[in-house]
Amino acid sequence: MAVLVGCRLLLQAIRPQTGTIEAVRRLQEQTKSFHNVLNNKLQYIRPTSNGATRHYSSDIKDDLSIRYLDGEDSGIVVFGINRPKQKNAISKSLVIQMTEAVESVKKNSKVRTVIICSMVPGIFCAGADLKERAKMHQSEVGPFVSKARALISELGNLPMPTIAAIDGAALGGGLEMALSCDIRIASNNAKLGLTETKLAIIPGAGGTQRLPRAIGVALAKELIFAARAIDGTEAKRLGLVSHAVEQNKSGDAAYLRALDLAREFNPNGPIAIRMAKLAINQGIEVRLVHNGTFSISVISDQMSPNSVFSQHTGLKNSFF
Repeated sequence: MAVLVGCRLLLQAIRPQTGTIEAVRRLQEQTKSFHNVLNNKLQYIRPTSNGATRHYSSDIKDDLSIRYLDGEDSGIVVFGINRPKQKNAISKSLVIQMTEAVESVKKNSKVRTVIICSMVPGIFCAGADLKERAKMHQSEVGPFVSKARALISELGNLPMPTIAAIDGAALGGGLEMALSCDIRIASNNAKLGLTETKLAIIPGAGGTQRLPRAIGVALAKELIFAARAIDGTEAKRLGLVSHAVEQNKSGDAAYLRALDLAREFNPNGPIAIRMAKLAINQGIEVRLVHNGTFSISVISDQMSPNSVFSQHTGLKNSFF
């Protein structure tokens, strides 16, 4: 539709001034505008596995694109980090934009899965933007670090499933962001590591807590002490990622696998999935309770079992 409107405006601009210098100037301006519209629309068309194309509803910002998929993929939201010159490093602007995006989807009951990926080939997130930080006044550093930590915590607390699609390097804060997601998928040639000790600092956004929970205490200590980066295949072997996939020519193999996984979640009861996530997340922090008492109590705090069951099946009979 936007392309057709652009063509119509272009033709209207040509007709009244044909043959004049002013007409040529306006034609050039209209053509440039038309190309910008076309490029913005094409940027968010991605082939599907069957060769068709899928259109997205998009909110484009400087450092982050937010795509709400439609059709059969309705309910899947994609956050695409887009700071190519800075290797997607975490900046003040990115923190603000991602915080707003997280708050938006948290309040949206129609969102079923959030995928975090990169719009920059070969990189997921290189960690904190140290060049920007070096230019900060000392009084700015503390509040920025606190906001970045809060963002990663809020990402981890989203009620719906979150998937990190790691198609490139995820280092330092970039890996901490991925660790806050429920599921991580990496390409086989991705690089993952908490490498802060090389800079004589430690992971500061939850990495020292989340990495041991993902791969065990001893291995987490080894990787952090050595500031070692590992590839996607090794990350899968250690349990750091759930899936390691062979990278493709377009450099988005992890994203496509994440999309397939989100499509597996989509047909299932959204409230049941949210309650399952809550029960799992809170349950692993406490002593094991027999007979599933903890899971039932968590669900009861949020919604009655009958409602959890009927929201997906439409049936009204007892949950048990």
